[in-house]
Amino acid sequence: MNHKIISIHQGIARMPEWRFTQPVDFEMCKGEQIAIVGPNGGGKSMLVDIIIGKHPLITHSPKYDFTPSKKQLVSENIKYITFRDCYGGDNDRTYFLQQRWNQQEIDTETPTVGSKLEEAFLLSGEDTPKHRALQQHIYELFGLENLLDKYIILLSSGELRKFKLAGMLFSNPRILILDNPFIGLDAETRDKLKVLLKTLATEEGLLIILVLSKTDDIPDFITHVVEVSDMTVKPKRLAADFIKQQAEVPAHILEESKRSLILNLPAKDKVYHAKEIVRMNHVKIQYGERTILKDLDWTVRNGECWALSGQNGSGKSTLLSLVCADNPQSYACDITLFDQPRGSGETIWQIKKHIGYVSPELHRAYQKDMPAIRIVASGLKDSVGLYSKPNPEDYDVCRFWMRVFGLKGLEDKSFLKLSSGEQRLVLLARAFVKDPELLILDEPLHGLDLRNRRLVKDIIETFCKRPNKTLIMVTHYKEELPACINNYIYLTKN
Repeated sequence: MNHKIISIHQGIARMPEWRFTQPVDFEMCKGEQIAIVGPNGGGKSMLVDIIIGKHPLITHSPKYDFTPSKKQLVSENIKYITFRDCYGGDNDRTYFLQQRWNQQEIDTETPTVGSKLEEAFLLSGEDTPKHRALQQHIYELFGLENLLDKYIILLSSGELRKFKLAGMLFSNPRILILDNPFIGLDAETRDKLKVLLKTLATEEGLLIILVLSKTDDIPDFITHVVEVSDMTVKPKRLAADFIKQQAEVPAHILEESKRSLILNLPAKDKVYHAKEIVRMNHVKIQYGERTILKDLDWTVRNGECWALSGQNGSGKSTLLSLVCADNPQSYACDITLFDQPRGSGETIWQIKKHIGYVSPELHRAYQKDMPAIRIVASGLKDSVGLYSKPNPEDYDVCRFWMRVFGLKGLEDKSFLKLSSGEQRLVLLARAFVKDPELLILDEPLHGLDLRNRRLVKDIIETFCKRPNKTLIMVTHYKEELPACINNYIYLTKN
């Protein structure tokens, strides 16, 4: 008889808003490694909340048998990392979008990477030579040795994911649940992480549940797949069978009628018709003894579509913060935006009127409990939050872009009650809503399922066919790049 580690039979959540369309059946047995997959908004995270006991059930509560673990509490045996774009802890309550670039705003008591990881290690209660060897191995794997003295608040999105994963691995759980662990990591780190997880699963007996939006991210050590869609938990299947039977994503998702509407949007008044959108001459950005960018020369011309890539921590987001006028060091650099030198009299807000922007930093700062359409409308004012009421015409534009991004029917739903993938689509609609001359998309497809990835690529490709449109896009997945990309820049760590 299989040793059932987790068993949920005909589970029904007490609160109606947490319920699936059918009672939940889920089992995880010894030796199984499971991937929970499904479309954005399908219910994946809600299933995990039931598994970990966050959503109490009416009838049959989950049954657990964590043998041979001697830990008693579910929270001690199951560790769940959501990988939300946040830093965690009290600092998130006061985090603001530009804080990473404004080191003078950082409290001296803000923890460093090294102090928090050592704290996590000691809390595991296993300060043994073997566990110390694991700690060192993880440090080397993720390249954390050079980050130990860095403030957590200053970590890039990819560095933050490495930090959170390392701290959780130190806790030595019986079951580790990871929500989209590979997004935001460069290709080399993704491969190393898959090898590490496979080693921990096969040699240390760690049970792993991966929650994946991209079904092509399923590692080879996964034995079973549970698909969750339309708020229904489907029966567990062998991973090999699931992968074999996956339908291909269509070559294009965007409807022809919407494509035509985007192509024929009327031109705006008061736009820049600059020849050079960005020009940087010998740009250098340094924080203390850390040099992030050194002697960078870069020119982006009107109509060009650039792919910006590089290892985690190489300075990609820092570079974009200079273009978006979020980084105060931009005033000390030789930078020209829209044919206008920085510091020549233009304000940040005059620049931002012409830029559509989405990034992990923006998602992290945008924890606003307001209707999704108001989040989209805030893009018209370049604010995090909405402080002035849009007029009916503005709301019509917002509804148009929400329909384009497949968000029809979610206009009045609270942003915080959307899935992380739906939130990313809302923030993308926010970036497009003012029909900007420059699109800056930093990891725009984070957390999106395969169909939504194709949809967003279609939208980007269509938008950039219009005159006076320029694109800068960051991604660690080459297959995510839209067909319109015609220039590349790769940053290396200094």
